[in-house]
Amino acid sequence: MPFMREKVINVIKEYGLIEKDDKIVVGVSGGPDSMALLYILKDVREEINFSIYVAHVNHGIRKEEADADEEFVRSVCLKNSFPFYSIKVNMDQYAAENKLTSEEAGRAIRYDFFNKILNDLGGGKIAVAHNKNDQAETLLMRFFRGTGLEGLRGMEYKNMNIIRPLLDISREEIEDFCRNNNISVRIDRTNLEPIYGRNRTRLEVIPYIIKNYNKGIIDTLSRTARLMQMDSEFILGIADERFNNLVVEESPNSIVLYIDRLKNEHYSIRTRIIRKSIEKINGSLKGIEEKHINNIISLIDENITGKSINITNNIIIKTSYGKMIIQKENKYNIKSFKYTFDIGDTIDINELGAIVTSKIVPISEVDIKQSKGFIKFFDYDKIKGRLCIRNRRDGDRFAPLGMRGTKKLKDFFIDEKIPRDERDRIPIIEDGEKIIWVVGYRISEECKISSNTSSVLVLEYQKYK
Repeated sequence: MPFMREKVINVIKEYGLIEKDDKIVVGVSGGPDSMALLYILKDVREEINFSIYVAHVNHGIRKEEADADEEFVRSVCLKNSFPFYSIKVNMDQYAAENKLTSEEAGRAIRYDFFNKILNDLGGGKIAVAHNKNDQAETLLMRFFRGTGLEGLRGMEYKNMNIIRPLLDISREEIEDFCRNNNISVRIDRTNLEPIYGRNRTRLEVIPYIIKNYNKGIIDTLSRTARLMQMDSEFILGIADERFNNLVVEESPNSIVLYIDRLKNEHYSIRTRIIRKSIEKINGSLKGIEEKHINNIISLIDENITGKSINITNNIIIKTSYGKMIIQKENKYNIKSFKYTFDIGDTIDINELGAIVTSKIVPISEVDIKQSKGFIKFFDYDKIKGRLCIRNRRDGDRFAPLGMRGTKKLKDFFIDEKIPRDERDRIPIIEDGEKIIWVVGYRISEECKISSNTSSVLVLEYQKYK
């Protein structure tokens, strides 16, 4: 069956699935799909030099049969000198403990195991045996549940570190390949029973469509997936460009976007920017549904400062002074802190992941233009007592540079349009009598440099995480 082998090699080359010296962890159950994949990859090594490692998961459901599957795969690896890795788990128990369906639990267990092997190997790729029929089943199941353009992309030849060399090969071709090449396989009898959603789609829904509507439904859905992938890539590319124009601030824990600019985008771009932002903060879109996106759209349409909503996975979305903030729920859970220090010390503020350095220099060595952002200059003769850095306290007042008299720190924060839940994270530096710097915003009028200044206190605030 050289034609099938040639098709797979062409896919591998076209999509760059395997490159020279790659380490490929192949998920092998012992069934026709994974056995065909294993032997084809063995042949591909004649053209591309790479390493094969076989991983097998015993899900602990079929007991003696599952144990026999494991021994079968082990013997194949021994015969072909493939490194063999296996794990035995209780899939039903894992599903119950993690509130997953059996199918979701099986997938989570497999990929966790595969990735652990990759980590031990120092990196590589995971090869799985999804085929054209699996693609058709996936599209139908997603369509039945309800999905958008991204869902109709189906599975892809390459997604992160996962590769699917057989995605353009039908199950019939795979079974023929195994027969014609005398490849022994194991049959999982649970795949022949309509007990899971995918099994019912495979055994009941698709045969019904073939009989009554479209004999070529497998090929039709495969082509549809490819078309959806092309269109989706184009739209996501536009969304990525727009995202970069909308971002005010981005960190591992939060993303801030301009609301007016976001509202000017087409609805399909707007929703993708929101999803992209959530995925960046949360690591995935698991649990994020259309209702969550609709609630976020309503929130930004209202654009009321201080209003917020919680969505799943501990993510908070809020609007504040014309900006939308997407953040992890515990981002602003900052305890009260206070560190007293002497000039010349380096202070580590662990709560904020930052350090403060200080020194005194003659006015003759100072370039006032360098006093900006997180480096500030103060008239040292106006500094009283030791310095300390802390977060805000009730009743705080200070004299912002350029103003006469003092004002409540709370009012200053409001004037500067600083969201309420960010205020505890803003460092305050004071001497023995007064606040001299609201870090990142303003120094005090009372200790600014003047024509009479002879010595300058230099303070620098640096983030390290």
